[in-house]
Amino acid sequence: MRLTQSMCTIAECAAGGAAGAEGCPAAGAARPRLVKIAVVGGSGVGKTALVVRFLTRRFIGDYERNAGNLYSRHIQIDGEMLAIQVQDTPGVQIHECSLDCNDQLNRCIRWADALVIVFSITDYKSYELLSHLYHHVRQLHPGNTVPVVIVANKADLLHIKEVEPQHGLQLANMLGCTFYEVSVSENYNDVFNAFHVLCKEVSKQQTTSTPERRRTSLIPRPKSPNMQDLKRRFKQALSAKVRTVTSV
Repeated sequence: MRLTQSMCTIAECAAGGAAGAEGCPAAGAARPRLVKIAVVGGSGVGKTALVVRFLTRRFIGDYERNAGNLYSRHIQIDGEMLAIQVQDTPGVQIHECSLDCNDQLNRCIRWADALVIVFSITDYKSYELLSHLYHHVRQLHPGNTVPVVIVANKADLLHIKEVEPQHGLQLANMLGCTFYEVSVSENYNDVFNAFHVLCKEVSKQQTTSTPERRRTSLIPRPKSPNMQDLKRRFKQALSAKVRTVTSV
């Protein structure tokens, strides 16, 4: 996909792409905080368009079949430079009353620091997936600390809607998730706000765990036994020399 090639991917950054290139930090710059986000939902709800809109501000209406691309970009949020990795995922379906989730999708969910669950207001089946997806995420993250945002996409297509916006909001409230209704094609700010909330929450969790690691690193290391032995021998030798001089 041409757009993926024009963006700074994980592999390109790891290979040491040109310093100062768009989306990649210059050589010698401080390493930014890493935030990993997975975007999941049914087929055709606009997951790829949502990701690309957030990372590039551009809207492209037509995409090839979603192959699960991983996008990377450095973005400044609230004055802090963050290394955002966003994992796009293939569409999920319900098969015999249960989610049809393959190993690739499960790995993506486990890998993520936060998740965006997307449905389309023009597709009621994608709305029915929400609760199943949410509980599947909680099964893979049993600690219940991974932030989840529910996004209702295609808000501009009210003339063909199948889901009332308030239904998405009510379900999100019941699940304890933040909810955003967006039109990826018409409004970048709403898309940015949805990801902004997740980035802030992940950054907050990472920051609260950092002081503990710092306190641990400040614990003094035990002194080397060899060095202690050398100091003891030096003191003994010095004392013996002093006693000799005094007796003379």
